[in-house]
Amino acid sequence: MRVHRNAHARNFTVLPNAVLQYRRLSYTARGLLADLLSRPDGWREDGRHMADTSPQGRGAIRKALKELADAGFYRVERIRMPDGTIRTETHVYDTSQLALPGTTRPVSGEATTGGADALVKDLVKEPSLPAEQADEPVLANEPQARTGGRAEDHKEKTAEQPVAVQDEQVREAVATLFRVIRPEPRLRLGQAEAEDLAPLVARWLKRGATQADLAQALLPGLPTPVHSPVAVLRYRLERKMPPLRPAVRPAAARYAECTKCHDPVLHAGICRVCAGLGTRTVSVGGGEAATRSGAARARAALHAGRTVSLNLGGLATAS
Repeated sequence: MRVHRNAHARNFTVLPNAVLQYRRLSYTARGLLADLLSRPDGWREDGRHMADTSPQGRGAIRKALKELADAGFYRVERIRMPDGTIRTETHVYDTSQLALPGTTRPVSGEATTGGADALVKDLVKEPSLPAEQADEPVLANEPQARTGGRAEDHKEKTAEQPVAVQDEQVREAVATLFRVIRPEPRLRLGQAEAEDLAPLVARWLKRGATQADLAQALLPGLPTPVHSPVAVLRYRLERKMPPLRPAVRPAAARYAECTKCHDPVLHAGICRVCAGLGTRTVSVGGGEAATRSGAARARAALHAGRTVSLNLGGLATAS
Protein backbone atom coordinates (compact mmCIF):
# COMPACT_ATOMS: atom_id res chain seq x y z
CA MET A 1 0.00 0.00 0.00
CA ARG A 2 1.39 3.40 -0.98
CA VAL A 3 0.19 6.38 1.07
CA HIS A 4 0.10 9.85 -0.50
CA ARG A 5 0.17 12.84 1.83
CA ASN A 6 0.16 16.57 1.21
CA ALA A 7 1.82 19.28 3.28
CA HIS A 8 -0.90 21.44 4.84
CA ALA A 9 -0.34 24.98 6.06
CA ARG A 10 -3.76 25.55 7.64
CA ASN A 11 -7.06 23.85 8.47
CA PHE A 12 -5.57 20.53 9.49
CA THR A 13 -5.68 18.39 12.62
CA VAL A 14 -2.83 16.45 14.25
CA LEU A 15 -3.84 13.15 15.86
CA PRO A 16 -1.76 10.35 17.41
CA ASN A 17 -1.60 7.21 15.30
CA ALA A 18 -2.53 5.07 18.30
CA VAL A 19 -5.98 6.68 18.33
CA LEU A 20 -6.67 6.21 14.62
CA GLN A 21 -5.35 2.62 14.75
CA TYR A 22 -7.16 1.63 17.96
CA ARG A 23 -8.85 -1.54 16.68
CA ARG A 24 -11.00 -1.98 19.79
CA LEU A 25 -13.12 0.87 18.44
CA SER A 26 -15.26 0.50 15.35
CA TYR A 27 -14.43 2.46 12.25
CA THR A 28 -17.53 4.56 12.82
CA ALA A 29 -16.41 5.46 16.34
CA ARG A 30 -12.88 6.33 15.19
CA GLY A 31 -14.18 8.45 12.34
CA LEU A 32 -16.58 10.23 14.67
CA LEU A 33 -13.73 10.86 17.14
CA ALA A 34 -11.60 12.36 14.38
CA ASP A 35 -14.52 14.60 13.36
CA LEU A 36 -15.03 15.81 16.94
CA LEU A 37 -11.31 16.48 17.47
CA SER A 38 -11.23 18.57 14.29
CA ARG A 39 -13.74 21.01 15.79
CA PRO A 40 -12.60 24.14 17.69
CA ASP A 41 -12.81 24.32 21.46
CA GLY A 42 -16.32 25.40 22.47
CA TRP A 43 -18.09 23.74 19.50
CA ARG A 44 -21.70 22.74 20.29
CA GLU A 45 -23.37 19.81 18.51
CA ASP A 46 -25.53 16.99 19.79
CA GLY A 47 -25.93 13.42 18.58
CA ARG A 48 -29.16 14.11 16.72
CA HIS A 49 -27.55 16.83 14.62
CA MET A 50 -24.55 14.57 13.91
CA ALA A 51 -26.88 11.85 12.64
CA ASP A 52 -28.99 14.28 10.59
CA THR A 53 -25.88 15.59 8.78
CA SER A 54 -24.28 12.20 8.07
CA PRO A 55 -25.25 8.96 6.26
CA GLN A 56 -25.38 7.07 9.57
CA GLY A 57 -28.59 7.01 11.54
CA ARG A 58 -29.12 8.07 15.12
CA GLY A 59 -28.69 4.52 16.38
CA ALA A 60 -25.22 4.22 14.81
CA ILE A 61 -24.13 7.61 16.18
CA ARG A 62 -25.46 6.75 19.63
CA LYS A 63 -23.58 3.44 19.59
CA ALA A 64 -20.37 5.15 18.44
CA LEU A 65 -20.59 7.76 21.21
CA LYS A 66 -21.10 4.99 23.75
CA GLU A 67 -17.99 3.21 22.43
CA LEU A 68 -15.96 6.40 22.80
CA ALA A 69 -17.31 6.99 26.31
CA ASP A 70 -16.51 3.43 27.40
CA ALA A 71 -12.99 3.74 25.97
CA GLY A 72 -12.34 7.05 27.74
CA PHE A 73 -12.30 9.38 24.70
CA TYR A 74 -15.71 11.01 25.29
CA ARG A 75 -17.34 12.28 28.49
CA VAL A 76 -20.52 14.27 29.23
CA GLU A 77 -20.55 16.18 32.50
CA ARG A 78 -23.64 17.69 34.14
CA ILE A 79 -23.02 20.85 36.17
CA ARG A 80 -25.57 22.49 38.45
CA MET A 81 -25.26 26.29 38.31
CA PRO A 82 -25.77 28.58 41.35
CA ASP A 83 -29.22 29.61 40.08
CA GLY A 84 -30.38 25.96 40.02
CA THR A 85 -30.11 25.36 36.27
CA ILE A 86 -28.27 22.30 34.98
CA ARG A 87 -25.71 22.72 32.19
CA THR A 88 -24.12 19.88 30.23
CA GLU A 89 -20.48 20.05 29.19
CA THR A 90 -18.95 17.59 26.72
CA HIS A 91 -15.25 16.64 26.83
CA VAL A 92 -13.45 14.98 23.89
CA TYR A 93 -9.89 13.62 24.28
CA ASP A 94 -7.29 12.49 21.75
CA THR A 95 -5.87 10.06 24.34
CA SER A 96 -7.84 7.61 26.37
CA GLN A 97 -8.61 8.75 29.91
CA LEU A 98 -8.67 5.14 31.14
CA ALA A 99 -4.89 5.28 31.60
CA LEU A 100 -2.52 4.43 34.43
CA PRO A 101 -2.73 6.51 37.63
CA GLY A 102 -0.42 9.51 37.52
CA THR A 103 -0.74 10.05 33.78
CA THR A 104 -1.20 13.72 32.90
CA ARG A 105 -4.63 14.38 31.41
CA PRO A 106 -5.01 17.03 28.71
CA VAL A 107 -7.17 20.07 29.38
CA SER A 108 -9.43 21.90 26.97
CA GLY A 109 -8.08 24.83 24.98
CA GLU A 110 -4.56 25.42 23.73
CA ALA A 111 -1.70 22.98 24.13
CA THR A 112 0.50 23.93 27.09
CA THR A 113 3.40 21.54 26.42
CA GLY A 114 4.64 19.43 23.55
CA GLY A 115 7.63 17.98 21.80
CA ALA A 116 9.99 19.76 19.50
CA ASP A 117 7.71 19.19 16.53
CA ALA A 118 4.50 20.17 18.33
CA LEU A 119 2.41 22.80 16.52
CA VAL A 120 1.06 25.61 18.69
CA LYS A 121 -2.25 27.11 17.66
CA ASP A 122 -2.13 30.73 16.55
CA LEU A 123 -5.55 32.26 17.22
CA VAL A 124 -4.78 35.34 15.10
CA LYS A 125 -3.29 33.98 11.88
CA GLU A 126 -4.02 30.30 11.62
CA PRO A 127 -7.45 28.77 12.42
CA SER A 128 -5.94 25.29 12.62
CA LEU A 129 -6.21 23.18 15.74
CA PRO A 130 -3.32 22.75 18.20
CA ALA A 131 -1.27 19.59 18.41
CA GLU A 132 -1.48 17.79 21.72
CA GLN A 133 1.27 15.86 23.42
CA ALA A 134 2.51 13.14 21.10
CA ASP A 135 4.38 11.20 23.75
CA GLU A 136 1.42 10.52 26.06
CA PRO A 137 0.79 6.79 26.53
CA VAL A 138 -2.33 5.41 24.93
CA LEU A 139 -4.35 2.59 26.37
CA ALA A 140 -3.86 0.37 23.32
CA ASN A 141 -0.06 0.32 23.79
CA GLU A 142 -0.21 -1.12 27.34
CA PRO A 143 -2.56 -4.10 27.43
CA GLN A 144 -1.15 -5.39 30.75
CA ALA A 145 -2.00 -2.21 32.66
CA ARG A 146 -5.40 -1.66 31.08
CA THR A 147 -7.45 -3.72 33.53
CA GLY A 148 -6.13 -2.15 36.70
CA GLY A 149 -6.13 1.38 35.33
CA ARG A 150 -9.69 1.09 34.14
CA ALA A 151 -11.03 0.04 37.55
CA GLU A 152 -9.19 2.79 39.42
CA ASP A 153 -9.99 5.47 36.87
CA HIS A 154 -13.65 4.43 36.83
CA LYS A 155 -13.76 5.18 40.56
CA GLU A 156 -12.19 8.58 39.92
CA LYS A 157 -14.74 9.41 37.24
CA THR A 158 -17.57 8.35 39.50
CA ALA A 159 -16.25 10.59 42.27
CA GLU A 160 -15.77 13.50 39.87
CA GLN A 161 -19.35 13.35 38.62
CA PRO A 162 -21.70 13.31 41.61
CA VAL A 163 -25.30 12.96 40.57
CA ALA A 164 -27.22 16.05 41.59
CA VAL A 165 -30.34 15.33 43.60
CA GLN A 166 -33.41 16.85 41.98
CA ASP A 167 -35.95 18.51 44.17
CA GLU A 168 -39.65 18.01 43.77
CA GLN A 169 -40.13 21.27 41.87
CA VAL A 170 -37.63 20.32 39.16
CA ARG A 171 -39.13 16.83 38.79
CA GLU A 172 -42.61 18.29 38.42
CA ALA A 173 -41.38 20.79 35.81
CA VAL A 174 -39.65 18.02 33.81
CA ALA A 175 -42.76 15.83 33.89
CA THR A 176 -44.96 18.76 32.81
CA LEU A 177 -42.64 19.60 29.92
CA PHE A 178 -42.66 16.01 28.64
CA ARG A 179 -46.49 15.93 28.80
CA VAL A 180 -46.73 19.18 26.84
CA ILE A 181 -44.36 18.21 23.98
CA ARG A 182 -45.53 14.60 23.69
CA PRO A 183 -47.99 15.31 20.81
CA GLU A 184 -45.26 16.98 18.72
CA PRO A 185 -42.71 14.50 17.25
CA ARG A 186 -40.33 17.31 16.22
CA LEU A 187 -39.75 18.27 19.86
CA ARG A 188 -37.97 15.18 21.14
CA LEU A 189 -35.81 15.92 24.18
CA GLY A 190 -33.45 13.88 26.29
CA GLN A 191 -33.59 13.77 30.07
CA ALA A 192 -30.60 16.10 30.47
CA GLU A 193 -32.10 18.64 28.03
CA ALA A 194 -35.44 18.59 29.86
CA GLU A 195 -33.67 19.14 33.18
CA ASP A 196 -31.84 22.08 31.62
CA LEU A 197 -35.20 23.66 30.71
CA ALA A 198 -36.87 22.72 34.01
CA PRO A 199 -36.13 26.06 35.82
CA LEU A 200 -37.91 28.01 33.06
CA VAL A 201 -40.92 25.68 33.19
CA ALA A 202 -40.96 25.98 36.99
CA ARG A 203 -41.14 29.77 36.66
CA TRP A 204 -44.14 29.40 34.33
CA LEU A 205 -45.90 27.15 36.83
CA LYS A 206 -45.07 29.50 39.69
CA ARG A 207 -46.73 32.35 37.80
CA GLY A 208 -49.96 30.38 37.51
CA ALA A 209 -49.56 28.95 34.00
CA THR A 210 -51.27 25.66 33.23
CA GLN A 211 -50.28 22.80 30.94
CA ALA A 212 -52.64 24.21 28.29
CA ASP A 213 -50.89 27.60 28.49
CA LEU A 214 -47.51 25.93 27.93
CA ALA A 215 -48.84 23.94 24.98
CA GLN A 216 -50.28 27.09 23.39
CA ALA A 217 -46.93 28.86 23.76
CA LEU A 218 -44.60 26.03 22.68
CA LEU A 219 -46.35 23.95 20.01
CA PRO A 220 -47.96 26.23 17.35
CA GLY A 221 -45.95 27.58 14.42
CA LEU A 222 -42.85 25.38 14.68
CA PRO A 223 -40.29 25.66 11.87
CA THR A 224 -39.71 22.81 9.41
CA PRO A 225 -37.40 21.14 10.10
CA VAL A 226 -36.58 21.72 13.76
CA HIS A 227 -32.79 21.47 13.99
CA SER A 228 -32.49 22.12 17.74
CA PRO A 229 -35.64 21.43 19.77
CA VAL A 230 -34.02 22.54 23.03
CA ALA A 231 -33.05 25.91 21.52
CA VAL A 232 -36.58 26.48 20.15
CA LEU A 233 -38.18 25.60 23.48
CA ARG A 234 -35.74 27.76 25.45
CA TYR A 235 -36.40 30.76 23.20
CA ARG A 236 -40.17 30.44 23.51
CA LEU A 237 -40.10 29.83 27.27
CA GLU A 238 -38.01 32.96 27.79
CA ARG A 239 -39.77 35.26 25.29
CA LYS A 240 -43.35 34.23 26.15
CA MET A 241 -42.92 34.16 29.93
CA PRO A 242 -46.24 35.29 31.48
CA PRO A 243 -46.11 38.42 33.67
CA LEU A 244 -46.15 38.26 37.43
CA ARG A 245 -49.65 38.33 38.84
CA PRO A 246 -50.41 41.22 41.23
CA ALA A 247 -50.80 40.38 44.86
CA VAL A 248 -54.40 39.57 45.75
CA ARG A 249 -55.74 41.88 48.42
CA PRO A 250 -57.67 40.21 51.20
CA ALA A 251 -61.41 40.61 50.80
CA ALA A 252 -63.12 42.97 53.18
CA ALA A 253 -64.90 41.34 56.09
CA ARG A 254 -68.58 40.76 55.40
CA TYR A 255 -71.19 41.01 58.10
CA ALA A 256 -74.11 38.72 58.72
CA GLU A 257 -77.51 39.64 60.16
CA CYS A 258 -79.05 38.61 63.43
CA THR A 259 -81.79 36.07 62.77
CA LYS A 260 -84.13 37.84 65.21
CA CYS A 261 -83.61 41.63 65.03
CA HIS A 262 -81.65 41.71 61.74
CA ASP A 263 -78.89 43.86 63.20
CA PRO A 264 -75.43 43.36 61.63
CA VAL A 265 -73.23 40.82 63.41
CA LEU A 266 -69.76 39.42 62.69
CA HIS A 267 -70.84 35.79 62.59
CA ALA A 268 -74.10 34.14 61.57
CA GLY A 269 -76.55 33.64 64.43
CA ILE A 270 -78.13 36.02 66.94
CA CYS A 271 -76.64 39.17 68.42
CA ARG A 272 -75.60 39.63 72.04
CA VAL A 273 -78.76 41.65 72.83
CA CYS A 274 -81.09 38.93 71.54
CA ALA A 275 -79.03 36.34 73.39
CA GLY A 276 -79.54 38.30 76.64
CA LEU A 277 -75.84 39.13 77.02
CA GLY A 278 -76.14 42.93 76.67
CA THR A 279 -78.43 45.93 76.17
CA ARG A 280 -79.20 47.73 72.93
CA THR A 281 -77.76 51.26 72.67
CA VAL A 282 -79.00 53.74 70.04
CA SER A 283 -76.12 56.08 69.19
CA VAL A 284 -77.35 57.72 65.98
CA GLY A 285 -79.76 60.70 65.92
CA GLY A 286 -82.47 61.08 68.54
CA GLY A 287 -83.96 57.64 68.35
CA GLU A 288 -87.73 57.50 67.73
CA ALA A 289 -88.10 61.29 67.65
CA ALA A 290 -85.51 61.59 64.92
CA THR A 291 -87.31 58.94 62.90
CA ARG A 292 -90.65 60.75 63.13
CA SER A 293 -89.10 64.09 62.22
CA GLY A 294 -87.40 62.62 59.19
CA ALA A 295 -90.55 60.91 58.02
CA ALA A 296 -92.51 64.19 58.34
CA ARG A 297 -89.97 66.08 56.24
CA ALA A 298 -90.06 63.37 53.59
CA ARG A 299 -93.87 63.51 53.36
CA ALA A 300 -93.79 67.31 53.08
CA ALA A 301 -91.29 67.15 50.22
CA LEU A 302 -93.37 64.60 48.34
CA HIS A 303 -96.52 66.69 48.81
CA ALA A 304 -94.81 69.86 47.56
CA GLY A 305 -93.53 68.03 44.47
CA ARG A 306 -97.00 66.68 43.70
CA THR A 307 -98.56 70.18 44.02
CA VAL A 308 -96.02 71.69 41.60
CA SER A 309 -96.74 68.94 39.07
CA LEU A 310 -100.50 69.55 39.20
CA ASN A 311 -100.04 73.31 38.73
CA LEU A 312 -97.80 72.84 35.70
CA GLY A 313 -100.28 70.42 34.18
CA GLY A 314 -103.17 72.92 34.58
CA LEU A 315 -101.19 75.69 32.92
CA ALA A 316 -100.39 73.47 29.99
CA THR A 317 -104.10 72.58 29.52
CA ALA A 318 -105.23 76.22 29.67
CA SER A 319 -102.73 77.29 27.05
